[in-house]
Amino acid sequence: MTILGIETSCDETAVALIEGNENRVTLKANMLATSLALHAKTGGIIPEQAAREQIKYILPVLKNALETTGIDTLETIDAIAVTYGPGLIGSLLVGVETAKTLAFVFNKPIIPVNHMVGHVYANFISENKKPVIQFPLLALVVSGGHTDLLLMKNHGDFQLLGGTRDDAAGEAFDKIGRMLGLSYPAGPEIERLAKEGDPKRFRFPRPLLHENTYEFSFSGLKTAVLREVTNLHTNRSKLDLQTIKDLARATQDAIIEVIIKKTLKAAKEHTIKSILLSGGVAANQALREQFEINASKQAVTIFAPTKNLCTDNAAMIASAAYFNFHPIPWKGITTDPELYFE
Repeated sequence: MTILGIETSCDETAVALIEGNENRVTLKANMLATSLALHAKTGGIIPEQAAREQIKYILPVLKNALETTGIDTLETIDAIAVTYGPGLIGSLLVGVETAKTLAFVFNKPIIPVNHMVGHVYANFISENKKPVIQFPLLALVVSGGHTDLLLMKNHGDFQLLGGTRDDAAGEAFDKIGRMLGLSYPAGPEIERLAKEGDPKRFRFPRPLLHENTYEFSFSGLKTAVLREVTNLHTNRSKLDLQTIKDLARATQDAIIEVIIKKTLKAAKEHTIKSILLSGGVAANQALREQFEINASKQAVTIFAPTKNLCTDNAAMIASAAYFNFHPIPWKGITTDPELYFE
């Protein structure tokens, strides 16, 4: 079964083709264009600009994906999957309207996919082959807009255990990075600088760490870093490179500790053997390593996508569509896209 995936929820314009067979998904093509350089100039994403770039990129990216696989016409595929939300409305519309048009022209089923569910299913793409993923499992989606902990008892069976009350982890990285004068997105920069930071010089709060909840909160961490930076300026201390590295290390340590301890607490409570990491922050190598170390004590296996599949991409959208509409008979999926996007 071949599925074309389209993802345009933010500043990435992505098209992918996957081949699904039983419990295996093989990636055939994964093309992406990004307007990140444009948004880096303003220190964040301007929705109108992102949508205009999506319009510019969508057809060339689609063409490149098809050429990569040698497909001449979409008549040979089985279905079209597209992100319907959450995301920037202007950007989402570009992908949705493209999918609707293709579905109408080629008379193909169209499968709407939640963006955050898509992130989870990046773990099921075969290039990430590890030990078999076992249900029930925990899925941790940690990105610029979300920090969500999900219990999955099977494909399509999701229970939200907790999410962030305010800033997501990735959002906290970006906002703290701006305080430190780092470029957008700041997460990778903080990770790089933290490697040479002193873990003992600063210590920031671990919000909600000891509360009996699986919710997260990172706005207090952001405020604590701002207070420290302000104090340094007030005392005429220089925000030199080493100080920035030390602040980056303390920031990263605080976020990682909260995420790992809450996730592993949930794993113990629900007798979980598999934890799936996903989202842009899941590319953080320190987070992965600390998860592996701590999870091994509970006999829990950690799964994470290859780093290029942690950020937004269309392969994860196609993968989610395959597993959540298989082995359900295809007759249950309408070829009329208007029924999904009224």
